[in-house]
Amino acid sequence: MKKINIAIDGPSAAGKSSIAKILAERLGYVHLDTGAMYRCTAYKALQKGIDLSDEAALVRMLQETKIDLTPSGNVFLDGKEVSHAIRADEVSMAASKVASLAGVRRELVARQQKMAEAGGFIMDGRDIGTVVLPEAELKIFMTATPHARALRRLRQNQEEAISESDLATVEKEIEERDYQDTHRKSSPLKKAEDAIVLDTSDLTIQETADAILNLAEPFLKEEHA
Repeated sequence: MKKINIAIDGPSAAGKSSIAKILAERLGYVHLDTGAMYRCTAYKALQKGIDLSDEAALVRMLQETKIDLTPSGNVFLDGKEVSHAIRADEVSMAASKVASLAGVRRELVARQQKMAEAGGFIMDGRDIGTVVLPEAELKIFMTATPHARALRRLRQNQEEAISESDLATVEKEIEERDYQDTHRKSSPLKKAEDAIVLDTSDLTIQETADAILNLAEPFLKEEHA
């Protein structure tokens, strides 16, 4: 029987990718990090000096771009491993800009939908439940306060030596990213009508994963029926 798909949406630094990786490992599913695809787009555009508002140029670039996401969580851009490089603060802000362009979204959404046709995917992003996988069996909208998310992002940045920004700067960047994501014309960040809201401000990664697994249990029983 076909495996289900799980859609996880939410704002920046809510912990979507970390949770999706854990769920994929526990369920034997594949985690498809859509945010990494937009980050790759932004990263390559920055490397090539392409104007982040030049939609036509970005779409042309994408049509000649190969993005591979491995089951182990590695990200390859045109054959080069970029998992670490695309997490830099500069790339995060640039990713939000390119993700606001309808042409870029069309190109990447088509790839994401093709990947998920077989089922058995946990996909996270900002428009998964509303645009990419509107038929996903389980939709989660993960959120957390800007302060909680800034603490997580700062900890991640320090662990990976990505940035030397302080907490106030990171929190301000997250609030700016929230505004960009919720106010863009193309597929703005919003909760799908049938998504379940999960506030992770006071939850650990494991507690969040357990909560989603509990919500998925009825669908997983049907999958194995």
